[in-house]
Amino acid sequence: MDLLNAVDQIGPGDVIDLGCGAGQMGAALSKVAMGRDVIGVDASPAMLAKARASKGYASVQQADIREWHPQRAPGLIFSNAALHWLGDHRRLMPRIADMLRKGGTLAVQLPHQNNAPSHRVWLTLAEDLFPGRIDTCGMPGILTPVEYDTLLTPKGRFRMWETEYYQRLSAEADSHPVRRYTEATYARPVLDALDPGERATLIARYEEVMRTAYPLRPDGSVLFPFRRLFFTLTV
Repeated sequence: MDLLNAVDQIGPGDVIDLGCGAGQMGAALSKVAMGRDVIGVDASPAMLAKARASKGYASVQQADIREWHPQRAPGLIFSNAALHWLGDHRRLMPRIADMLRKGGTLAVQLPHQNNAPSHRVWLTLAEDLFPGRIDTCGMPGILTPVEYDTLLTPKGRFRMWETEYYQRLSAEADSHPVRRYTEATYARPVLDALDPGERATLIARYEEVMRTAYPLRPDGSVLFPFRRLFFTLTV
C-alpha cells in the first residue's frame, strides 16, 4: 500500500499488476483504476487461480515477466516484491518502462535486504562450508540505487526511496524466527542445492549467527528490520 499510495499519476490504458501472486493488491488497484481494466500477470498457475478468485482483476495472464508484453500500452505497471527474482535488471527495467503509454507510471518495490545478516549469512556460510556449490545467479538480487537512477531518470519523472520496516517475528518452538522467515524464500535456492545432511549443518550454523545478530526477546520473538527499495517512473 505504501507503493500504491506513492503513485500520483495513472495514464490512459490498463493497470497491470506485474507479478500479482495470489492477488493481494487486486482490490486496491481496482479502486484507483477509475474504470480501467486491472490485469494480473504471474508465472504461477496456482497463484493466478487465487488471484482470479479475489475478483479484483478484469483478467489474469500466465507469463514469464521476462518475455511478457501487454496487448496495449498500459497506464500503470505496478510490481510489488516480484522483480528481484529476475536477473538482468539493466535490460529488464528499461524494457518494462518502454511499454508504458505516455503519461503512464511504473511503480516498483524491491526487497533491499541482501546485505543484512539475515540474508548475507546464508551465502557466506554456504560458501565456507560447501565451496562452489551454490549458484548465486539463481538468487534474488537487485542493482544499486544509483544504477536504477542512471537507467530510468532519462525516461521521465523518477523518484526513489527506501524504507526500513520493523516486523515482529513470532517465537518458533525449534528454531530462530529469522531462519523461518528467510528459509522459504531467499534461502530456498541455497538449501535446494544441498543434501539433507548438508542442509542440517548449514541451518545449525546459521542459527548460531542469528542468535547474535537478532537476539531473541524474552517471549522468543524478534523485532526484525527489513529494508525495501521503492521507485516510481512517470514517462
